Amino acid sequence: MTPEASDPPSSALVEIRTTCATEDGAAALAARLVREHLAACVQIDGPVCSTYIWKGRPETATEWRCTCKTTAARSAACAAAIAAGHAYETPEIIVAPITASTAYAAWVAASVAADGGQPGAGRE
Repeated sequence: MTPEASDPPSSALVEIRTTCATEDGAAALAARLVREHLAACVQIDGPVCSTYIWKGRPETATEWRCTCKTTAARSAACAAAIAAGHAYETPEIIVAPITASTAYAAWVAASVAADGGQPGAGRE
């Protein structure tokens, strides 16, 4: 799909960000979320260095960040799936609304539909 410059933006999308302790864990999470139609796309960045307070003490860890694109309607199910299968006791799950082109928003919506959208509805 090629968005037209005149396409009005759509704000029915969200990004959900989380981190994983290993690259393999991030890849497995990404594959599961996409396979289950909870996210249209998951981008993995890393490694990143995270510094935080855990149980009252400063900690530093190497992590891989996952940025998931989904619809507002599927965001609760996507976040629940992240939490349910996460290795961390308290995983980072940040949900933020995003604005995207109408064409991209339609692709995301089709991708996270229960049937994964119609044949040929992928990003082209």
